[in-house]
Amino acid sequence: MRNIKNPVEMILKSLDVLLLLSLMQCFEKHTAMLSYRQKAEQLMKNTSLIDGHNDMPWQLRKRVHNDLSKIDLNTSNITQTNIEKLRTGLVGAQFWVAYVPCSAQNKDAVRQTLEQIDVIKRMVQMFPEDFQLTTTADGITEVFSSGKIASLIGMEGGHGIDSSLGTLRMFYELGVRYLTLTHICNTPWADSSKVDSDIAKPGVNGLSDFGKANNSGIVMVNFYPNFISCKGTATLSQVADHLDHIRNMAGADHVGIGSDFDGFERGPTGLEDVSKYPALVAELLRRNWTDNDIKKMLGLNFLRVFKEAEDVSRQLQKTNTPSNDVIHRDKVQNPCRTFLGYSSAAPCHHCPSIHIISTVMFIVCLRSIRT
Repeated sequence: MRNIKNPVEMILKSLDVLLLLSLMQCFEKHTAMLSYRQKAEQLMKNTSLIDGHNDMPWQLRKRVHNDLSKIDLNTSNITQTNIEKLRTGLVGAQFWVAYVPCSAQNKDAVRQTLEQIDVIKRMVQMFPEDFQLTTTADGITEVFSSGKIASLIGMEGGHGIDSSLGTLRMFYELGVRYLTLTHICNTPWADSSKVDSDIAKPGVNGLSDFGKANNSGIVMVNFYPNFISCKGTATLSQVADHLDHIRNMAGADHVGIGSDFDGFERGPTGLEDVSKYPALVAELLRRNWTDNDIKKMLGLNFLRVFKEAEDVSRQLQKTNTPSNDVIHRDKVQNPCRTFLGYSSAAPCHHCPSIHIISTVMFIVCLRSIRT
C-alpha cells in the first residue's frame, strides 16, 4: 500500500504545484492588466481621445426619425453610444457623422445631409454639460480642458455634395470639417472601393482632377468586424493588430481612430461600444507601445493634421478666389438636374413626380393671373 500511496501523493503534490503556479501566473497577468488599465486611463485623462467617426446620428434617423424626445441619450442601450458610455470610455472629442445612403445620390442627398447636420447640432445643444460644438483644433483642446466632449461634424460620402463645390462650401459654413470622398458608390469624380472588388465598374479610375487634393495625413482605424477580420466577428486584439501594422508600416505619426461605432451592428469582442476604449489602450501598452506613441494615436496626430489643414485653408483664402470648377452635366447622370448656368437645361424624361409638381405650379400661376 505504501508503494502505491507514494506515487499518488507525488502526483497530487505535483498537481498542487502546477495549480499554484497557474494561479500565480493568472494573478500576475491580472495584476499587469490592471496596471496597464490604470496607465491607459491616466494617459486618456491627459490626452484627448479623438474618434474620427461615429454614426449615432444615423441611428437617430433610423430609430426615431431624428425625434430626440423619443430616446434617452444618457443611458439608451439600443445603440453603441450614449453619454454614460462616452464618459466611461474617456472619449475627449467625437466627430459625429452626417451620413446618408447612396440610394439618395442624384435625388435628395443634400436635403438628407442637411437634416443630419441639424440633428447633430440639436443633440449637442440638448446636453450642454456634456457636449460642446467646435470646428477647430484649438477648440478641441479647449473643450477637452473644460471637461466636456468636443463635438465636431463630418460627412460620409461625397455624393452628399451633389458634385457642387458651392454646396461643399455651404456645408463648411454649417460646421462640417471633413468629407469622405466616397461611401459604397462611385461619384462622378471618385471611385469607391467596390471597384476594387469588381462589384462596381470603374468611373474615373480612382480620382478625377476635380477630386484630387495633396495630403500628409493619418490612417484612422475602423472597427467594423468585416474590415478587421474579413469575417462577421472580430476581437479587440485584432483591432490592436491593425494599429500595430499601421504604426510599423507608416510610423507612429500616422495612426489614429475612426471607430465607426453605430455604423455596424456588433462591435469586436472586448470593444463592443464606446465605453471600451481604455481596454484597447491597455492592450497597446501591453504590446510595448510607448506613452508618446499612445498620445499620438489618441489625438496628437489628428490635431497636427487638422492644424496643417487650417493653415492651408487660411493661405488659400488670402491668395485664391473660390473655385468655380463644376462637373459637366454629361457626367452627373441625373436627368432631372436643371443645370442653370449651362447653355441649355437637360430634359427631364424620367421624373414624373417633378412634372406633376411643375404642372401644379403652372396651374396655380394661371389661376392667380386670371383673378
